[in-house]
Amino acid sequence: MTTLIINIKELLQVRDSSILKVSGAEMTILPTIKNAYLVLKNGLISDFGSMKDLPNVNPEKCIDADGKIVLPSWCDSHTHIVYAGNREQEFVDRINGLTYEEIANRGGGILNSAKKLNETSEEEIYQQSKARLEEVMRLGTGAVEIKSGYGLTVDGELKMLRVIQRLSQNYPITIKATFLGAHAFPSEYSTNHKAYTDLIINEMLPEIAKDKLADFIDVFCETGYFTVEETQQIMEAGIKFGLKPKIHVNQFNSIGGIQSGVKYNALSVDHLEIMKPEDIEALKNTETMPVALPSCSYFLSIPYTPAREMIAAGLPIALASDYNPGSTPSGNMNFVVATACIKMKMTPEEAINAATINGAYAMGISETHGSITVGKKANLIITKPIHSYYQLPYAFGSNLIDTVLIEGEIIL
Repeated sequence: MTTLIINIKELLQVRDSSILKVSGAEMTILPTIKNAYLVLKNGLISDFGSMKDLPNVNPEKCIDADGKIVLPSWCDSHTHIVYAGNREQEFVDRINGLTYEEIANRGGGILNSAKKLNETSEEEIYQQSKARLEEVMRLGTGAVEIKSGYGLTVDGELKMLRVIQRLSQNYPITIKATFLGAHAFPSEYSTNHKAYTDLIINEMLPEIAKDKLADFIDVFCETGYFTVEETQQIMEAGIKFGLKPKIHVNQFNSIGGIQSGVKYNALSVDHLEIMKPEDIEALKNTETMPVALPSCSYFLSIPYTPAREMIAAGLPIALASDYNPGSTPSGNMNFVVATACIKMKMTPEEAINAATINGAYAMGISETHGSITVGKKANLIITKPIHSYYQLPYAFGSNLIDTVLIEGEIIL
């Protein structure tokens, strides 16, 4: 199947195959071709260039993108899409003055989601989760990482990971699975952290590895959750089972999580709302991608990741949604990109780079996703007619997407 897209007002994120991420000052550069064509063949990008150089193509399908911009679909490297029910009441509790930490201490938060998940059938969790996945696909996400972490029991965590596996089998979107058994300590282990850590390492991990249910391992390294020592112990165990670390760090406090992530060659360190100079220094000249989650900061009214300082230090940044029932009940990456520009003072070029090529890197797929590159997946957003790509973050409340293609097939 060959599809030809012609008269593209501007084709964004045109890259050589050797570019797997962009850092520092490079993030301000977004390579484009104006008045472009794009050829898709068998689900992959086959050719592109200026309309004046359009070769003789006999496509089965031709799309006229006159006045429209084409860019690679969003790569959302941090989500918790698989969950049961919602936490609307906690939203109102926060409006009434309770903090996220206070709600968690009362048995809300992650433990509330874990209770609901363990009471809900696997089929019902799948049905709820697939509706969320379909929504983010329509909003332009073409690759997504999904975490477990609301089971907090052997059966619950395996149930979540099986749902993620089933979603991956049933939808064309690329899905990476992350085991996050170390999301919180269940109440029965509140005074015996070692016993729960042992459960993760000795019972959960072997089962997950046996059934090949996860690509990555994650830990919520934070005051009141998992200590640096516990985080390192769990990362080390995950690595032995072939799972690369991607970890939650520095959401509320800087306690050494970033340094631990770098030490264990984590693919990414995520959240980063609280960053000390030594945290930024620790990330320099590493292979670890810093990931910012601005819609979480928006929803919880907590600080935003200091993108300007990090980019000035030469670091790369990826953007992700953190879609989850408690702190970010939205997977809209268009809003994430806009919020990064508005609140984190990232330029549109930086934000688009962060949500495409760097997002792909943060989930280990930048060789196949995240840019307009020959041989990469034909996962694309075609906008409505717009003045320029600046309008994407500028008109933050408008849906500017006309068409979404995943592996060359129109899904919207």
